[in-house]
Amino acid sequence: MFRLSNDKDLDILTLGEFINKHQSLVLKRYKPLMNAYMNRYPIFDMPPKPEYKPDKRIAVNFAKYITDTMNGFFIGIPIKIGSDDPKVSEYVEYLDQYNDQDDNNAELSKLCSIYGKGYEMYYVDERGNVGITYLSPEDAFMIYDDSILERPRYFCHTYKDADDTVYVSVSDSRTVRYASMDGGLHWLPDDEKIHGFDGVPATEYRENEEEIGIFEPVLTMINEYNEAISEKANDVAYFADAYLKVLGALVDDSTLKQIRDNRIINFPGLLENGQLNVEFLQKPDGDTSQEHLLDRLQTLIFQISMVANISDENFGTSSGIALKYKLQAMSNLALTKQRKFTSGMNRRYKLIFSNPVSGMKPDDWVKLNYTFTQNIPANLLEESQIAGNLAGIVSQQTQLSILSCVDNVQQEIEQIQQDEEAGITDGFST
Repeated sequence: MFRLSNDKDLDILTLGEFINKHQSLVLKRYKPLMNAYMNRYPIFDMPPKPEYKPDKRIAVNFAKYITDTMNGFFIGIPIKIGSDDPKVSEYVEYLDQYNDQDDNNAELSKLCSIYGKGYEMYYVDERGNVGITYLSPEDAFMIYDDSILERPRYFCHTYKDADDTVYVSVSDSRTVRYASMDGGLHWLPDDEKIHGFDGVPATEYRENEEEIGIFEPVLTMINEYNEAISEKANDVAYFADAYLKVLGALVDDSTLKQIRDNRIINFPGLLENGQLNVEFLQKPDGDTSQEHLLDRLQTLIFQISMVANISDENFGTSSGIALKYKLQAMSNLALTKQRKFTSGMNRRYKLIFSNPVSGMKPDDWVKLNYTFTQNIPANLLEESQIAGNLAGIVSQQTQLSILSCVDNVQQEIEQIQQDEEAGITDGFST
């Protein structure tokens, strides 16, 4: 975490120090994590083997599988946002549609799973509407104060123009300033703008309190698995092109020069029975040990990452309570992430509602409630029975939020009211 004391402003020298620290973090931690997700593993960067040896490079992209599986489980079903205040609910629906927020949330969640954190930035566009965009930790960082509350003081976003010139936007609680790295880091003259938000117009989302990515704890095992399966492929190539041994006859020197390319081992002298022996030399078979290692690594990768291997042939045969038990560890991770995401979304709407262009009261964000639905295979019959049993016990809004087929609870309530006014019951007019 980057920190700056409250009694100190962010001058150009201090900004340069933070940018250098951030770039060091990007190179040492963030890039290796994204490389893993993009299937760029260390196995491809290892020194090449001699030409006469097979040199297979195979990578099994567990990092992407784990990330996408968790992301689909956590936010594959979009977050439902509701409010008892129709005006607030209508604006949030418009805002989210305007910014394609379901997709933004999914991408933001993926960034958190890869890096352990992700950023969201807010601005007012040329049409006078609030814009929302997500940013990678490779391109942005937050600077906090040195209090126990960890209040944001500055948000920095680095980007390039069409000429590959690097710029930095620096937002505080009131304005946005810009700096250029062309010819040394320096502030751009007369380029300070008021952003209109009551606070730093950005939010840091975290996967967990420690900011650990979903596959980061098992990355060493993934690298070991890739090395082991590559060596297994090399062994297959060895067996497909085994050395020929010639015993009892001497091969001339000119032929021996090609021994590596031709894979021939020659020892002069006849055997005890005076016969010549020509046959292929069998390499010791380590297949059992290799398979055991690969199986153990694969089991540990899913066990330690706490993400279910839904492609396993035994997984699809489970249902009901058995399925929930298999997804319990992943569900616990999702609940932790849900609390962090809720905290980030509270800050999102608090900042947006503080801007006059929203037309909302600054405190209207407290009227919002969020419904996260874990993407478990749905049993609509079971859901409808539960919702029906809750009639008279909880509100209609809570009843409808249980149904995975209902995307917008408020809209559904309004449609039910319209149907009742029109005399429509069970889809037919009365």
